[in-house]
Amino acid sequence: MTLAPSPALAHPPLRLTLLPNDVLPERLNWRIQEGYIRTAAWDDDGDTITLGVWGPGDWITSTYSALRPVEIQCLTTVVVEQFSPGAADIQQLLLRQIQNLEELFQINRIRAADERLLGLLAWIGRRFGQVSTRGYRLSLKDMNLTHKALADLCGLTRVTVTKMLNRYKSDGVLQQVSKDDLFIPSIALGTATA
Repeated sequence: MTLAPSPALAHPPLRLTLLPNDVLPERLNWRIQEGYIRTAAWDDDGDTITLGVWGPGDWITSTYSALRPVEIQCLTTVVVEQFSPGAADIQQLLLRQIQNLEELFQINRIRAADERLLGLLAWIGRRFGQVSTRGYRLSLKDMNLTHKALADLCGLTRVTVTKMLNRYKSDGVLQQVSKDDLFIPSIALGTATA
């Protein structure tokens, strides 16, 4: 007597490798194995609204969003695997989505452009960088966060972001620790870490 393979073994999960700017299929659940993704929607004028930024270990889907359409766009080369979430996974995702939205909303409500960008960099550092008591080390290159991508995330222009990053470096607010890595000292953040 032979046993039929279990459904989990009969159909291995779909695994995709995608390139920067590729978009994942909607309405499916994806666990990020490698790389960084952003979820986004658009306002009536066609401007991008970033709903979240996600990295290795996170799982994402457009299923639970009230906005349509929601685009799941790769920031970097990404490896994702389809999976079936349980109730605890769904609750964790919804809480993480709320937290992402609240944090990005709070950053985007900062009126002064230089403080807003610094708030965004601190958020990226806390979420995806190396955190120490001295500050945050992050690699914009590893996340493929160009000046334009940073501008889109915090509602500024690319030119403004470029000028402010250069000023941050010359003022010592940002320290270049390698060709691709930046360090934001805790002392430089003030209210941007709130």
